[in-house]
Amino acid sequence: EERRARANDREYNEKFQYASNCIKTSKYNILTFLPVNLFEQFQEVANTYFLFLLILQLIPQVSSLSWFTTIVPLVLVLAITAVKDATDDYFRHKSDNQVNNRQSQVLINGSLQQEQWMNVCVGDIIKLENNQFVAVREVALQGNKSLPLFLADRNESFLVSYSCRRRLEWRLPVSRSGEVVCEPPNNKLDRFSGTLYWKESKFPLSNQNTLLRGCVLRNTEWCFGLVVFAGPDTKLMQNSGRTKFKRTSIDRLMNTLVLWIFGFLVCMGVILAIGNAIWEHEVGTRFQAYLPWDEAVDSAFFSGFLSFWSYIIILNTVVPISLYVSVEVIRLGHSYFINWDKKMFCVKRRTPAEARTTTLNEELGQVEYVFSDKTGTLTQNIMVFNKCSISGRSYGRQKGERGVRKPVDFSFNPLADKKFLFWDPTLLEAVKMGDPHTHEFFRLLSLCHTVMSEEKNEGELYYKAQSPDEGALVTAARNFGFVFRSRTPKTITVYEMGIAVTYQLLAILDFNNIRKRMSVIVRNPEGRIRLYCKGADTILLDRLHPSTQELLSTTTDHLNEYAGEGLRTLVLAYKDLDEEYYGEWAQRRLQASLAQDSREDRLASVYEEVESDMLLGATAIEDKLQQGVPETIALLTLANIKIWVLTGDKQETAVNIGYSCKMLTDDMTEVFVVTGHTVLEVREELRKAREKMMDSPYAVGNGLPCPEKCSSAKLTSVLEAVAGEYALVINGHSLAHALEADMELEFLETACACKAVICCRVTPLQKAQVVELVKKHKKAVTLAIGDGANDVSMIKTAHIGVGISGQEGIQAVLASDYSFSQFKFLQRLLLVHGRWSYLRMCKFLCYFFYKNFAFTMVHFWFGFFCGFSAQTVYDQYFITLYNIVYTSLPVLAMGVFDQDVPEQRSMEYPKLYEPGQLNLLFNKREFFICIAQGIYTSVLMFFIPYGVFAEATRDDGTQLADYQSFAVTVATSLVIVVNWAGHGSWTAINHFFIWGSLAVYFASPLPCTGRPRLPLASPGNAQNTLAQPTVWLTITLTTVVCIMPVVAFRFLKLSLKPDLSDTVSGPLSAQHRCLRRVGRTGSRRSGYAFSHQEGFGELIMSGKNMRLSSLALAVQKKRFLSF
Repeated sequence: EERRARANDREYNEKFQYASNCIKTSKYNILTFLPVNLFEQFQEVANTYFLFLLILQLIPQVSSLSWFTTIVPLVLVLAITAVKDATDDYFRHKSDNQVNNRQSQVLINGSLQQEQWMNVCVGDIIKLENNQFVAVREVALQGNKSLPLFLADRNESFLVSYSCRRRLEWRLPVSRSGEVVCEPPNNKLDRFSGTLYWKESKFPLSNQNTLLRGCVLRNTEWCFGLVVFAGPDTKLMQNSGRTKFKRTSIDRLMNTLVLWIFGFLVCMGVILAIGNAIWEHEVGTRFQAYLPWDEAVDSAFFSGFLSFWSYIIILNTVVPISLYVSVEVIRLGHSYFINWDKKMFCVKRRTPAEARTTTLNEELGQVEYVFSDKTGTLTQNIMVFNKCSISGRSYGRQKGERGVRKPVDFSFNPLADKKFLFWDPTLLEAVKMGDPHTHEFFRLLSLCHTVMSEEKNEGELYYKAQSPDEGALVTAARNFGFVFRSRTPKTITVYEMGIAVTYQLLAILDFNNIRKRMSVIVRNPEGRIRLYCKGADTILLDRLHPSTQELLSTTTDHLNEYAGEGLRTLVLAYKDLDEEYYGEWAQRRLQASLAQDSREDRLASVYEEVESDMLLGATAIEDKLQQGVPETIALLTLANIKIWVLTGDKQETAVNIGYSCKMLTDDMTEVFVVTGHTVLEVREELRKAREKMMDSPYAVGNGLPCPEKCSSAKLTSVLEAVAGEYALVINGHSLAHALEADMELEFLETACACKAVICCRVTPLQKAQVVELVKKHKKAVTLAIGDGANDVSMIKTAHIGVGISGQEGIQAVLASDYSFSQFKFLQRLLLVHGRWSYLRMCKFLCYFFYKNFAFTMVHFWFGFFCGFSAQTVYDQYFITLYNIVYTSLPVLAMGVFDQDVPEQRSMEYPKLYEPGQLNLLFNKREFFICIAQGIYTSVLMFFIPYGVFAEATRDDGTQLADYQSFAVTVATSLVIVVNWAGHGSWTAINHFFIWGSLAVYFASPLPCTGRPRLPLASPGNAQNTLAQPTVWLTITLTTVVCIMPVVAFRFLKLSLKPDLSDTVSGPLSAQHRCLRRVGRTGSRRSGYAFSHQEGFGELIMSGKNMRLSSLALAVQKKRFLSF
C-alpha cells in the first residue's frame, strides 16, 4: 500500500493516521511496571513452579510448612530481578527523552518554528543545519549550493559512515500543492522508491534523495526536507529488531537436570505417600481416638494423596529458587572482572574490554572453533602505500634492505603528508624528471576515487576516505606531487607539481562487489576526455588491449611478487575517449539510469562497454598484522582451538596472511586448495583431500581404516584422529557448492580434520552459513570475531560473538556479546576469563546441588520414622534461611573468586583449557556424583544423631532424645559440613565467608526454634542442647565421617592421578617450551585493495562520500609461553 504525504498540510496528512515521531523503547511506566514485570517474570518456569508451591502451602490440609518458607526467597528473587529491569528501563526512558526532546526547525504558516522531535509529523518541512541530527526520514529538497550535501550515519556516539544524498532543486516556500507518493515503511536501508508531484511536474525519488533518521548533516550549512516517515516507521526503527537470545550449554544441561530432579522429587513423594497410606491403614487406625483424621480426610488413600503434596512442598528444596539468583550474581561478577581487566585495556584508544552480556561467560571456557575475519581483525586495516608497478617497472624497497638508510625526502612538496614514508628514491626521481607514465600513474590516483578533502588551515589537508585503501593511494599521490585539493559535484582540482589543474568530472562508474572496480571519466583543461579505472587484477587483466601482452606479463610477475609479501594489490588502467563516442555513451547511460526496472543491470552493461582496452600499472598496499596476532593464534592452537578465517579477500592474500600469522606453516603435512567451479569438481577435490589424509603415513601408523570402509557417521571422528597437520583453503564460488545440502557434510568432515581453514571471497551470508554448519553438526562451542558490518551475521550466528572496535566502525561491536580493541586480547578472554568462569560455574553447581540434596534428603529418611506424616526435621526459620543466609556466601565466594591456578599459568599452559572443551567439570556424570555424595551425607547426617540419641542422656540423667534437640544437632552438623566440604582450597576469602557464615548461624536468634527469641545466651532449647557434651561429640563425629572420605579421595587423586592444574599450581618453574618459529612460503598472489561494499561514485557528483572512524590500535605486547 502506497503512502501519501502532502507538504506542509497537517490536516490532510492526519486522516491517514501515520505514526507519530515519538520514540518509545522503554517497556514500563509507573503504573504498569509492577503488573507487567511480574507477568514477565512468571513466564519463567521456575518462578511459576515456586508460585505453585506457595499456593499449596496456603492449604492447611496439605502443608506442614508456613507460607513464609517459600514466599521470602521468592519475593527476594522477584525483587532483585525487578530492580535490574527497572534500572535498565530507566536508562531506556532517559534515552527516549533525550531523543524526543531534541529541537527541530519546522516550517509552519510560512515561518520556521522550533518543535521537539516528538511533535514532528509526516508532511512537515524541516530545516537542518550543519552538525544537526536528522529527526525523521525525509526527502532532501534544497540545500545551500556552496558546499556538497554531507550526511554521517550516527550510531550511539560514534560516526560510523558517510553516505551522500542528492537534493532536489525545489524552491521554497513550498505550497500545499506538493505531494509525495512513495512505498510503505520497510527495513530496506538501501532502497526507496517514490514520486514527488509539484504543480504539473513529476520528480522520481530514489534512495539517493532521502535522508535517514539518526544521521548527522556534515559539510553543509543548511538544507530543507519533507518528512515521509516518522517514529517507528523510519528505516532506523524498522531495523531495530531484537537480537537472538543465546543460551549456554550449561543452561541447557541445567534445564534437563532440573526436569530429572523434579521427576526424582515426584518419585520420592509417591514413595512417601504410599508409605503414609499403608501406615494410616495398618497403624494409624489404632490411634484414631487421640490422633483423629482431619474432617476432609475420609480414608487412608486420601490421606496418602494429601501427604504426596505435602512432601512435594517439603522436598522442593532440591531445586531451590536461590539457585537461579546465585547463577546470575556469579555471571554478573565475571562480567565485571572482564570489564575491569587492565590487561585488556587499549591505552592508545582508551578502550576497555566490555562484556555486553552476562549470560555467556562460562561458555568462553568451552570454545573449540574460532571464526575470524581478516581485514581489521587479524590486520590493522591501516593501509600503507608500499610498492607499485608503472609501465613494467617495479618501485618500492623495504626499510632495512641493502642500501636503504632513510626514507624519501618530500620537502620539495609543501603539501606533503609528513607521516607518509617511502623508501625508494628512484620513484621520486622519475616524477621529477617528468616521466609521462609516472605522471599519468599518480594523476589516476589523484582523480579516480571518492575521497573528500577538508582544508582547515592553509596547506593542512585532511582526507575523508571511504576505505583506508583509497586514503593510502590518494595520500601517496599527494606526496609525489599530485595533490588532490578539492572537489565540487562537477569538478576535481589537483595540484600537479605545484600547478593547480581543474578537471571536469563527467561521470563516476561506481564500485560494487560484482564489478570489483571503479572508474571516473574526466575532461582536462585541454578538452581531452579520458577514463581512469582501478580494480581487482582478476577483473581488469581480462579487459586489456591485445597490444599490451608484454606489459601484462611483466605486471603480472610484479603482482605475484607483491602477493608473496602479503600485500594488497590494485591494477590501474586508462583509456582515451573521443567526444562523439562519449556523447553517445553518456546518452545510453542516462537512459539506463532513468529505467524503472533492472536499472542496476542496465547500468552495469553500459559500464562494461566503455571499460576495456587499457593498462597502466599496479599498486601494492601493506595491511600490517595487528600486534600479537601470530602469538595469539599459536597459543589458541595449543589450547586445541581450531581457527577458521572467513574473509572477502582473494585466495592469495588470505593464504599469505595465514602464513604471516602462523595459521599455516611450512611444517604442515599438506595445504589443500579447493577451487572447483562446479559441484562435481568441488566434490572431487574434497574427496581427494580426505583420501590423502587417510592414506598418509600418519594415518597408516595409527591403524586407521580406509575411508571407503567407514560409514559417513564414523568418517569425521576417523579423520580427526589423523595425526598429521593439514590445512584447507577454499574459494567463495567453491564454498557456495560445498554448502549445498548434499555436500555440506563432506565439506565439514574435511574441514574439521584440518588444523586450519581459510575461506576466501566469502559473502557475509556465507560467513553465517559456515558458522551455522559447524553449530548444526558439531557438538562444539563456536566463537565469531570481526570488526565490520559484513561480520555482523556470523557474530550473531555463533554461540559467542566478539566485536573489535576498529577502522570499520562499531557495527560489529553493537551486535556482539563481548568487545575489545585488538585481536590479541582474545587469548586472555578465553584462556583466563573464560576458563575461570567455566571452572567457577561448574564448581558452584556441583557444590550447590550437593548441599541441597544433603539438606533435603534428611526429610526423606525422617519420613520413615514419623509415620510419613510430612513432619519436617528442621525448624521452619532454618529452612527459610538455609540457602539465603547460612550457606549462601561460601558457595557464592567459590563461584565468583575461585582459582585453581594463577592467571600466568593459564597463559603458560594452554592445555589447561581442554577440560572445558570436553565438558569434564560439569556433566551428567559429575551431577550424579554430587547427588550421590549429597545422599551419602544426608544418610550420615540423619542416622548418626538418631543412633546416638536413642540411648543418650543429659547431664542430669534425663533422656536427650527429644525432637527439637535432634533438630538442633542435625542442623548444626549440616551447616558445618556443607560449609567445609565443598572447598578444595583455602584462601583468605574462603576463610572469611566460611567462618562468617558459621558465626552468623550461631549468633542468629532463630537458628533452630520456631518462635522468636533472644540470642543463644538466653535460656532456650538450642542453648540447652548445645550445652551438652554428647551433642558436640555427635556433631564432631558426624562432621568427621562426612568430610574424611572427601578429603581422602582428594589426597589420593592428587597423589596418584593429578590433573594438569594440580601439577602446575606450584611455584613458577624455570623451564618452558617456547612457541616455535614458523616460516613462510614464497610467491603468492595478493587480494585487491578495495572496499568491499557498494561505492558512492554516482552520489559524489552531488556532493559527498563515506568516512570510516579512525581507531588506533594499542602497542602493548606480552611474552607468550606454552606447555
